[in-house]
Amino acid sequence: MSTVRLEVNGAVATVVLDRPETLNIYNLEMRDELIEAFGAVRDLPEVRAMVLAAEGRHFSAGADLGEFGSAASIFEARRIRWRRDPWSALLNSDKPSVAALHGYALGAGFEMALMCDFRLAAPDTVLGLPETRLGMLPSAGGSQTLTRTVGPARAARLVMTAENISAPEALATGLIHRVVEDVDAEALELARRLAGVDPAVMAAARLQLRRPLQPPGRGRSTTS
Repeated sequence: MSTVRLEVNGAVATVVLDRPETLNIYNLEMRDELIEAFGAVRDLPEVRAMVLAAEGRHFSAGADLGEFGSAASIFEARRIRWRRDPWSALLNSDKPSVAALHGYALGAGFEMALMCDFRLAAPDTVLGLPETRLGMLPSAGGSQTLTRTVGPARAARLVMTAENISAPEALATGLIHRVVEDVDAEALELARRLAGVDPAVMAAARLQLRRPLQPPGRGRSTTS
């Protein structure tokens, strides 16, 4: 693989975005290699947690608009992006994931992080969804995952105004879990802790957290 690295250290796999010369811009080749990497994480029995990290100064400055921005309409663009889909493998994995963010985490890069269970960020991290400013919509589920993470009002601000926010502000809104100096080391340590939990319990916890909220008693018998 030339745009993504997969490193396995004991029970933790680290998937590294590896196009630092382009600010880790997400392109078609990276999409296909992420599908391969996330599939390997899923299938390796010894792996029980994953870190999503990036080489260079920035996590990812978004998608390559030369490749993804040429569709006839925003709806066609969404259909094309989901035709080969790395996102469901990340979102629906039984194994917990930690994003290690630094520098720019914009557009598709931000959306990748939103699909992880935990997001740790270096102090210099800048997050945002610039798509509406470019005449597009977030096409990797960002509007939905963002709403679920921070609520509709805060999600509307980021999606509809296309504003960027800093790591301290993202921490205050609950968008990220911690701001740390050595984000890669802290993410690896957290992943190791998660890997120590019984895999069946972890898979069940992830499933419950991703289900739509139900009113108390829904789906359970109320008879005594």
